[in-house]
Amino acid sequence: MNNSTVPAIFGGSPVRKKFLIFGSPKIGKEEIKEVVDSLKSGWIGTGPKVARFEKMVSEFTGAKYAIALNSATAGMHLSLIACGIKSGDEVITTPMTFAATANVIEHIGATPIFADIDTPTMNIDPIKIEKKITKKTKAIIPVHMAGRPCNMTQIRKLAKAYNLKVIEDAAHAFGAKYRNKKIGSISDTSCFSFYVTKNLVTGEGGMVTTNDKRVAEKIRIYSLHGMSKDAWKRYSDSGFKHYMIEVPGFKYNMMDLQAAIGIHQLKAFEQNQKRRREVWDFYNHAFKNLPLIRPTDPEKNTEHAYHLYTILVDIDKLKVSREIIQQSLHAENIGLGIHFVSLHLHPFYANKYKLKRGDFPNSEFVSDRTISLPFSAKLTDKDTKDVVKAVTKILNYFSENQLKKIRSKLPKAIGN
Repeated sequence: MNNSTVPAIFGGSPVRKKFLIFGSPKIGKEEIKEVVDSLKSGWIGTGPKVARFEKMVSEFTGAKYAIALNSATAGMHLSLIACGIKSGDEVITTPMTFAATANVIEHIGATPIFADIDTPTMNIDPIKIEKKITKKTKAIIPVHMAGRPCNMTQIRKLAKAYNLKVIEDAAHAFGAKYRNKKIGSISDTSCFSFYVTKNLVTGEGGMVTTNDKRVAEKIRIYSLHGMSKDAWKRYSDSGFKHYMIEVPGFKYNMMDLQAAIGIHQLKAFEQNQKRRREVWDFYNHAFKNLPLIRPTDPEKNTEHAYHLYTILVDIDKLKVSREIIQQSLHAENIGLGIHFVSLHLHPFYANKYKLKRGDFPNSEFVSDRTISLPFSAKLTDKDTKDVVKAVTKILNYFSENQLKKIRSKLPKAIGN
């Protein structure tokens, strides 16, 4: 067999010599210049650039209010508090998400109640949400998985019928639209992430958008120790304003250094999204005859945020686990992500709530097969071709007719 067709994990030549980092952000000269300007100005913490960035995001999403924070996690935590969710309440969300979505529910003493997903979209299924509603249910946290908007029409109908709050985990969905309306302007709150792998980055950081003035004010106060005035308003040249502690708040504010990056990331957002769509289309075309399931298109009148390109490898046909495929691609110097291992399979949630495999079959189906491929506006054509070459090489090698030869070579640490 040609050495170039043998996986690097078995001694073949890797597709790339240099490792391709998963989700590496595209940072331009404008972002760097703005950060330097912040350093020179003396406004390093929360200041005028945070206010400017908030205004830009508010205008972009169509929401009346935008509050910049240090993460989407902080946004969800404060949204729960601002929406009146308390200890003993129940909040319905999906198990197919990052731990932060359920962790914040735990942090306020409420109980996360998982509802399974619709497999093709990987989003929470409204039919399954309704089956989980009890007298203790106070909110729903839908997650726009990979940037695909959830069925917000049905979720909002449920919320209205049962008097529930809707707090969107929109960490993946900046720029997405649902029925021609931007994500960020639909629900009680929407919580965005600007982490380093996201479509718009500030390194670390996040934003909550809302149309409710009371909720916005409460989130802002809780985000900075419960102070009545933030640091910029206290020390700006408009005059000193003494603060008062109104609630026992948190340290969740964004810095001007982060906002400096975000300002120019937002200016370049549409251009970067265009590149992401090009990479998406290239992958979709290249993978159409391989043993995998490609992402499905969003429903009519919605727009995907193109945050993650996730494939589901056909482990039933390949007869090897996702972990083997994952490690084999890594050996080809292709960086990957797993989004996600279903939360009910993690020790904390499994043990605390007596959850087990079989409880959420659709989430398990995705969890066992999902691999997120390198996906960024920074990717070159060579990068994307290398990804396709590596995926094609590995999946073709792990085909049915190679199975007997492969099993004898598999390292014990990988298994089968």
